Amino acid sequence: MKPQVHPKIADIQLIEVLYALGDPVRMSIVVQLRDGQEKTCNQLKIPSKHKSTLTHHFKVLREAGITHTRMQGREHFVSLRLEELAKRFPGVMDSILATVKKN
Repeated sequence: MKPQVHPKIADIQLIEVLYALGDPVRMSIVVQLRDGQEKTCNQLKIPSKHKSTLTHHFKVLREAGITHTRMQGREHFVSLRLEELAKRFPGVMDSILATVKKN
């Protein structure tokens, strides 16, 4: 299995973060992770159920620097990089998440 690629905080670009969050499925994933808890892909309620589509969405979020993915066996644990994003772009994620109602 390939190791997961996570950009360094200094390499994260705001335009990539905003692009990644512009998709409703990806935004749904982020909203479900905003409590700061790490979750497996199976614990998330995601509208699209096709594995290849979900893999794409998780990859876009990870490569944009929004999420961190930890693999343990066959499970993928996903969490938000909120602290790092807050240092890189103060207030941006707070503002975006404040506009979305909790589930």
